[in-house]
Amino acid sequence: MKHILGCSLLAAAVTLAGCSTVNPYTGEKQTSKAATGGAIGAVAGALIGIATSDNAKERKERALAGAGIGAVAGGGVGYYMDVQEKKLRDKLQATGVSVTRSGDNIILNMPGNVTFDTDQSDVKSNFRPVLESVTEVLKEYKSTMIQVAGHTDSTGGERYNLLLSQQRAQSVANVLSSYGVETVRLDVVGFGETQPIANNGTAQGREQNRRVELTLLPYTK
Repeated sequence: MKHILGCSLLAAAVTLAGCSTVNPYTGEKQTSKAATGGAIGAVAGALIGIATSDNAKERKERALAGAGIGAVAGGGVGYYMDVQEKKLRDKLQATGVSVTRSGDNIILNMPGNVTFDTDQSDVKSNFRPVLESVTEVLKEYKSTMIQVAGHTDSTGGERYNLLLSQQRAQSVANVLSSYGVETVRLDVVGFGETQPIANNGTAQGREQNRRVELTLLPYTK
């Protein structure tokens, strides 16, 4: 149920759209994400802990408050995420990590071939500076929650792939935490081979499916 909940909430977020406005940070006319703040806030509220009960959600909120992490006002969510997106795009150029905007969510796709050695779950040493760059932004924008999700291709057994995806997601989360991201902001999950983004019947497709994705969500109430 935890994995299904995460998938459905992210899918719902993809469908949200805003209206045309001017971004005060860039001066450019663009689709405003601010109008979707309330709906995205509901998504984030469920994802930051994949809460299965009201008590679990309350504990998560108390932990965030204890860490000095407050919510973003609904009307300012879009611009809050706009600035992060720009900074992440600037920092992640030529790193192999793609930055995708989906409503008020930002998705960082980290391909397995640049993040891990084959069948290994330890983050490559030469990839740590990339994660450190991501951390610099995450530490500046503390009201952003992070889902760290591991994915594999369909090669090998289903249980093995699930375990490997969980271990890889946890390794990335551990690195982020070691660089100063509060653990209460991190939600770690492994999906194994259940969410391919390409055809597992080709080598190129399998390579795309081996990945860790960071989904950044604004924390709102």
